[in-house]
Amino acid sequence: MADEFIDILHKTGEFTGEVKLKSEAHRLGLYHASVHIWFFTDQGEILLQKRADNKDTYPGLWDVSVAGHIGAGETPEASAIREIKEEIGLSISKNDLMFIGTYLAEKMPQPDLNDNEFHHIYISRLDVSIQTLTLQEEEVSDLTLIDLDELKNILKDPIRATAYVPHDAAYYDFILNKITNQL
Repeated sequence: MADEFIDILHKTGEFTGEVKLKSEAHRLGLYHASVHIWFFTDQGEILLQKRADNKDTYPGLWDVSVAGHIGAGETPEASAIREIKEEIGLSISKNDLMFIGTYLAEKMPQPDLNDNEFHHIYISRLDVSIQTLTLQEEEVSDLTLIDLDELKNILKDPIRATAYVPHDAAYYDFILNKITNQL
C-alpha cells in the first residue's frame, strides 16, 4: 500500500490546486477523490472484495468490487480502469464502465484518520469467472459473488452487516438500485 500523491478538493468538490500525499490528506481530513467500481452479473450477483488484513481502514471487511484513490492529475475513468487492473487483474475499456454518480463520504475510521472522499461511482457487468481474476494481495484477500437481494438483507441485519465496510445506507441503496435497474 504505497502512499500516493492525490489532488486536494474543496468541500464542494472543486480542485484546490494543492497536491498532497494520501496519508497527509487522511491525517488532516482534507477532501479528495476516489473511484468505486461495482461489478455485477446478469444473474443478479454482486462481486465483493474482502479487504486485506493489513489495510489501514476496515481491514478484513467485505467491500465494493474495486476501489482506489484517484492519483494527482488522473481522471476518474482512467483511475477506475487502472484500479481494476491492479486489484483484480481484469483489463476493461471505458466502454465497459457506466458512471452513475458521485457520493460524498465523510468518515473517521480511526482517531487519527479522517477520510473525506468524493466517490466517483461506476458499475460494470462482470462477464468472466471470478476464478480467472488475479488478486493484488496487498489490497484484496478474497473475492466472492453474492446475490443482490441477499446483500440487501445482510446490510439490514446489524449483526451480519459488521462483516461489511460501513458505508451509509443511502450509499448502498443508491448503488444497489442502479444495478437492479440494469438487470
